[in-house]
Amino acid sequence: MVIQLSGSGPLYRQVYRAIREAILQGRLRSGDRLPVSRGLARDLGISRNVVMIAYEQLIAEGYAFGQIGSGTYVAASVPDSMIAADRTSKRELRRTQPASVPLSQYARRLLSCPGSDAPVDVSAPPVQFDFAYYRASAQNFPHDLWRRLLVRHHRTLDLEYAPVQGDAALREEIAKYLRRSRAVDCEPGQILLVNGSQQALDLVSRVLIDPGNTVVLEEPHYQGAREIFRAAGAKLRFIPVDRSGLQVDRLPKPPRKVRLAYVTPSHQFPTGAVLPLDRRLALLSWAEKMGAYILEDDYDAEHRYEGRPLEAVQGLDRSGRVIYIGTFTRVLFPSLRLGYVVMPAPLRDALSRVKWIADRHTSSLQQAALAAFMREGHFDHYVRRFRAYSAARRAALLEAIEENFGDAVEVLGAAAGMHVLVRLPAIPAGRTAALIERAARAGVGVYSAAPYYGSKAHACCELMLGYGALTQADIATGIRLLREAAN
Repeated sequence: MVIQLSGSGPLYRQVYRAIREAILQGRLRSGDRLPVSRGLARDLGISRNVVMIAYEQLIAEGYAFGQIGSGTYVAASVPDSMIAADRTSKRELRRTQPASVPLSQYARRLLSCPGSDAPVDVSAPPVQFDFAYYRASAQNFPHDLWRRLLVRHHRTLDLEYAPVQGDAALREEIAKYLRRSRAVDCEPGQILLVNGSQQALDLVSRVLIDPGNTVVLEEPHYQGAREIFRAAGAKLRFIPVDRSGLQVDRLPKPPRKVRLAYVTPSHQFPTGAVLPLDRRLALLSWAEKMGAYILEDDYDAEHRYEGRPLEAVQGLDRSGRVIYIGTFTRVLFPSLRLGYVVMPAPLRDALSRVKWIADRHTSSLQQAALAAFMREGHFDHYVRRFRAYSAARRAALLEAIEENFGDAVEVLGAAAGMHVLVRLPAIPAGRTAALIERAARAGVGVYSAAPYYGSKAHACCELMLGYGALTQADIATGIRLLREAAN
């Protein structure tokens, strides 16, 4: 604790005043332990008896209390008159503070972005049946195995700075996994480990985008990407999506310049459309002609339930125009915050340098544990189990929607991913908020797709229903309650 002795009078009064001020200003709160008297005396260069006298005065006036053998703590309440006086002084202080703070252009652009893709306020009362798309169940995750891997590698962990690109063993495992599961053409040296795909988006924007550059996004699209590009000062061009994904024939044509196209071809976010091979090839041809890069976000490639896996756009690329990003957040657990970028050769040095400037490197312990998790076959085994478990919940959701809504709704994106997009043609878009509120009162959390449009949202109500964190029974009950709220 930082205490500055100032003012006149005996030393014990100076210590007393400093601690009392910290309590009244909220820097020390109810139940906080005061510094050990011997240590505080040493830090201040004064006698321990001086500190003891100050503590006794605080206890006598009701600011603190002592526990034998434990220490001295801030009291649960302090004299009301002192609180009122302190609040008055804070109001006076606020009157002297500047009305506004000069912010950078970046900060102003960021604050001007409408809405936010951040998860809902965790302090809000939880609903019983939450269909949030970003949530997943930890029921089948091998917690004990993961804990053993962390402990094993902690014993031999190098405590120095790690390579900025990431653990070599993990990059080797990721390269092998991507080659066999997604047909991504990559070597370990092309892989940059990052703190989730959100950081990957930020690093790419710093390397490629200057204010005024044009960036293409799907419409609708992932809002977290839009906010990053807009904060970077990009001009955003929205290209509509149909049942086959991005309408490539509507992309800008020369002589218009485009720096980057952000796409989610394997499971378009949020509609769930899958970009077919002919459009993938057309997208690559367009990028080569325009001199643009394609940022391929394969955020939930492991969750595919129908049809054969499609080759990543990066695997079809022959001109080095695709930046491929993926994450372990959706398939393992969100707090892992570990993703990767497959970098084209011309961008490798710049992206690595920007990563170094941003945070040096990603957690070494998590990387080492994940490398072993993949090398020993646990990751593939878990993905198979997770996919089967998710498929059962997906089937329960589709069955419940059919049973409760029938032909009154249109379901998109059910072939892959951990959410579906549900359109309710009979409900105008303007009544979506009221429906969501009624559902919440019934204990059901559902979410509008409107924030994921950069221009005009769909004319009717569109809801994103995630099923990753619900049991099959909860899904059935939640959809029934949603139908009742919609009536």
